[in-house]
Amino acid sequence: MRLTLQSTLSTQSRVTALLLAFRPKTLTAALIPIVAGTALVSALGLRVQLWISICALLASVLIQIGTNLVNDAVDFKKGADNENRIGPQRITQAGFFSSSQVMLFGTIAFGLAIALGVPLVWQGGWPILTIGLVSVLCGYAYTAGPFPLAYRGLGEVFVILFFGLIAVMGLVYLHTLQWRIEAFVMGLQIGLHCTVLIAVNNLRDVAGDVKVHKRTLPVRFGVAFGRWEIAALVGLPFVFLLYWFLIDRPLAAFLPLAAVPLAVRLVRQVFATEPSPLYNSFLGQAAGLHLLFGFLLSVGLVL
Repeated sequence: MRLTLQSTLSTQSRVTALLLAFRPKTLTAALIPIVAGTALVSALGLRVQLWISICALLASVLIQIGTNLVNDAVDFKKGADNENRIGPQRITQAGFFSSSQVMLFGTIAFGLAIALGVPLVWQGGWPILTIGLVSVLCGYAYTAGPFPLAYRGLGEVFVILFFGLIAVMGLVYLHTLQWRIEAFVMGLQIGLHCTVLIAVNNLRDVAGDVKVHKRTLPVRFGVAFGRWEIAALVGLPFVFLLYWFLIDRPLAAFLPLAAVPLAVRLVRQVFATEPSPLYNSFLGQAAGLHLLFGFLLSVGLVL
């Protein structure tokens, strides 16, 4: 009886650990581009096809989960996640699963994303097929493969492109079969704020990344650069609100300004704090900023 109970608890712990490895607090990175893109379609006076948004959201979430799991497995194998890690514990590092098992889970997530993308390809044709395949490949190549993006200082580019520009523009294209400048601006705003999470993570881990030759931007250019990078990523989406004012969308221009206090607080804390475990709380603030700004922008467009 005792052995059965211990086995059940162990299984429950492993399942819980796996779910936490999806990094649910950061999945707003997949949610907000779809919500905002759908709001933009509505604001343009076009019919929103809910099934498109739902399929795109689920595929986007699965690509992010797959990327997170592959990152977990590969960082452990390369020594980036070890007993000295100052970020949240990872499931491979903690011994809940082997790196090969975690890679398998990541591959399954990517496979499900591809399956969900089939009706989207039917709707949008070869441009959506290209976007989907490249998204999955780059999700894998974020930390794995012969040219891991995160280890070359290209993680920020990946996030801006795939969780900003491509996510929003691709969704709007699926509804309109047009590439819209409004979607480009919105995608850039959302992508920049999403990238704050990566930038904060990289600045927090700068000392450990140096040891394992993970050439993130703070490793390449220093802590001061990392701080100013975060400030730019936080601030530029507010500057681009001017675009919505100029095209006579005043609510979209002014409502997101309610997120300015959160943005200022985050930047001040980053400049006042040396890279340390304290940055884990900054990640939560960055996710909150991304969520609040994107939500207010969406509401401003719909209203």
